[in-house]
Amino acid sequence: MCRNIKTLFNFEPPATELEIRDASLQFVRKLSGFAVPSKANEAAFERAVAEVAASTRTLLASLQSTAQPRDREVEAAKARARNAVRFGGQP
Repeated sequence: MCRNIKTLFNFEPPATELEIRDASLQFVRKLSGFAVPSKANEAAFERAVAEVAASTRTLLASLQSTAQPRDREVEAAKARARNAVRFGGQP
């Protein structure tokens, strides 16, 4: 799956509308093969992004977890450390 799509569930603070839209956009881009749709496909593309975002909001609202919510800063630090190992450089 696309590396740019991030996990949105069980974080504190919860996923924002912008994060949901960005993930939906990446998903639709991956499925369609278009980074930027043509004018002829623009309406269908935007409609798909809106529908995926709506489904994502519904999904996130209905999921349950007994685990403690993850902290965004801690997870970002872990990702930076993984990237440092993978690509070299400072963690």
